[in-house]
Order: sequence, then C-alpha cells, then structure tokens
Amino acid sequence: MKKMSFILTPVLFLFYFLLNVPASAQDTAMSHAEKHVIFNETDIKWGDAPPALPKGAKMAVVQGDPSKEGEFTLRVVFPANYKIALHWHPTTENVTIIKGNIYLGTGDKFDESKATLIKTGGFVTIPAKHHHFAFTKGECIIQVHAMGPFVINYINPADDPSKK
Repeated sequence: MKKMSFILTPVLFLFYFLLNVPASAQDTAMSHAEKHVIFNETDIKWGDAPPALPKGAKMAVVQGDPSKEGEFTLRVVFPANYKIALHWHPTTENVTIIKGNIYLGTGDKFDESKATLIKTGGFVTIPAKHHHFAFTKGECIIQVHAMGPFVINYINPADDPSKK
C-alpha cells in the first residue's frame, strides 16, 4: 500500500496543480507556436511580397515569422508568366500548390524545358542549399512551410530583385 501511495501522491499533486493554474498563466506559458491558428481563405490579408521576389507577387504570412528562427507558414500568389531566377535557401523549403500550376527546375541553369509541372494539390520539398528556379504560365497560389530565418540567395547576384 505504501508503494501505491508513493506513486499516487505526486500524480495527484500534478493533476491538482494543472487544474488550479489560472488560465492567463497557462496562456503566458504557452508559446505562440502552440496556440491554435484558424482562418478561412477570406481572412487572409495579402500584401506585396518582399523585395527578394520579383515585383507582382502577393504574400501573406499565416503562421510564425519567416524572418526569425522557428517554424512558419506563408502563402504566395504569383501572377501569370512570373519567373523566379535560380536561387537557394539555407533551410529546407516545403511547398504545397494551393491553386493553379507552377513549374520547378533544378540545377545550375534556368532551363524551362527541364522544369517539372506541379499541379494544384501537388507538393514539393526542396533540400537546404539546393539550386532551383520556378515560373508560372497562369496565376498560381502556393503555401510554403519551413523553418526560419528564410532567405533567398540568388546564384547570380544580378538576378536579385532587391538589388535593382
């Protein structure tokens, strides 16, 4: 009986403590990444994409902060005939095609004939430091899920739209 009492007492204490911590303290202790994030498509607030992408794209951060360490999710709308020059990221990039189609190519040369068509619902994971490029023929919406900080490093510095 003493063994059971020895095990049960700490369990009951922990249960009592968790039930009696005020809700505000629980919220404070919970990191942003652990909070529920719920939205519908109509709730998304689109803005111009950052200067690291060519003009014309719209972006919305739906979770986290891509400029800081940690997990983030963002959505990007690319217009028709949009091109992103050969580049790489320091972290793995996970992309889901929400609407439309996008073409993705890899290697050290922007060659549209070697790109792969990824359709609505498709998914791509691009390893860190992997050279790749993308382009559209029609409007396309993608979702990017990755770890920050997220950076676009252009292979040819002259292709970097933030330097123009």
